[in-house]
Amino acid sequence: MRKFVNAVTIVPLFLLFMVFAVANRHLVTVSLDPFNSKTPAFAVSLPLFVLMIAAAILGAIAGGCATWFRQRHWRRAARRHEADARSVRAELADLRATTLTTWPETKRLGAPVQGGFYATSRRDKQGATL
Repeated sequence: MRKFVNAVTIVPLFLLFMVFAVANRHLVTVSLDPFNSKTPAFAVSLPLFVLMIAAAILGAIAGGCATWFRQRHWRRAARRHEADARSVRAELADLRATTLTTWPETKRLGAPVQGGFYATSRRDKQGATL
């Protein structure tokens, strides 16, 4: 479904872009000198569609950077929670290891009784292993 939605949106946009590029091949002078418009210090002549592509690419990059910076709080929280979970897992493993080594044999649970209520199959009514 996702591929279909991508195809339905991307293919018409690509066709629209191609029509725009073919229709706007004439040169446009881009000047970055606001003080001298007659003879600018830096000016470049390029086709209009190249200028539009460059503006779209820069807009996508700027939007991606803005989104990435706005999500830093969530990435930081995810890293913190992952570190907390990792430390709790390590602490639990240490507690299990010390509990098994410090309990005397008499207090440990014994092996299940053979036979029992559900016979020797060692499975309960639902089929789970006992």
